Amino acid sequence: MWRSVPYWSDETEAGAMMARMWWWAGAAMALAACAGQQAKGPAPESYTAATTYAKLAPKYPFIRIAGSTVPASVRAVRDIAYVRRGAHDLKLDLYMPADRGTPPHPAIVFVHGGGWRTGVRANFAPMAIRMAERDYVAATIDYRLSPEAPYPAAIHDAKAAVRWVRAHAADYGIDPDRIAIAGGSAGGQIAALTGVTNDEARFDPDGAPGAVPSKVQAIVNIDGLSDFTSEEARKYEDDPAKQPSAAGAWFGGRYAQQPALWRDASPLFHVAPSTPPTLFIVSAQRRFSLGREEMVAKMRALGVASRVVPVPDTPHSFWLFDPWLAPTVEATDAFLRTVMPPRTGSPGSPPAA
Repeated sequence: MWRSVPYWSDETEAGAMMARMWWWAGAAMALAACAGQQAKGPAPESYTAATTYAKLAPKYPFIRIAGSTVPASVRAVRDIAYVRRGAHDLKLDLYMPADRGTPPHPAIVFVHGGGWRTGVRANFAPMAIRMAERDYVAATIDYRLSPEAPYPAAIHDAKAAVRWVRAHAADYGIDPDRIAIAGGSAGGQIAALTGVTNDEARFDPDGAPGAVPSKVQAIVNIDGLSDFTSEEARKYEDDPAKQPSAAGAWFGGRYAQQPALWRDASPLFHVAPSTPPTLFIVSAQRRFSLGREEMVAKMRALGVASRVVPVPDTPHSFWLFDPWLAPTVEATDAFLRTVMPPRTGSPGSPPAA
């Protein structure tokens, strides 16, 4: 039986070649489009103990990532939604003494770092666990990062987290009159600004009349900036080689474009007689705690308690690692026991003598 064979000619061959050329051209354009998308730059590397260890271990071979295994003496309650923002919940993890003993316990809210654009709340789990072992209820929180929401959204979120902790004080054996906020790196700056703006309603849009207060009684700033505006700070935070810098991305523009926001986000310029007692724990890397000396001087003049604890010969992010976590916890606990002493009776009663 004869089988029909398609007719093939030079004209057919030319058409096929043209079709192949168009196909390759289309493929090349698609690849170019992908390359163009990649040319925008990769997403910032997540700020975690593991990624930071990889950078620091060659110079500090003796360090180890601080353990986050929860011991039997500590109870952990994870993935608690503390506020809804848009279409998603922001969450926190709680760590508390497994044996609640004699409540109420002081509380501390931890704000992770990551240049305001990366990072995870689990970074502070090791320190939160160790504080729980010392009779605190510790919360590690999410907050909106700069790719999702610019300054001052993170401050709004930190205040909402403090409000949630206070609102649930009875559920977890917390003293609502003894709540501190702490953070490291960008989280240190966020924690400090959250605390120094206790009385500034514009930083607390969730604080409607009658709402549970978001005030804190103490601040722990671990290697976080106190002033974005100084010439020395801008050398790093407003580096023209970075388009944008981490701070510039958070503020929506460089210092020359957004000078008011850069100043507004600097805890130094909010110091007042009502500023809570503040502990500064600092590394050997001066650039990360710029403005601290000026802030301490301003607080001293106003009679506000402060303390500076250097951790010698350390890199930034030292609190994520052993052997440096232990002195960080020790300094934090000692300071908070001084400025937030146990109560003599029920919440609202005076501190023990």
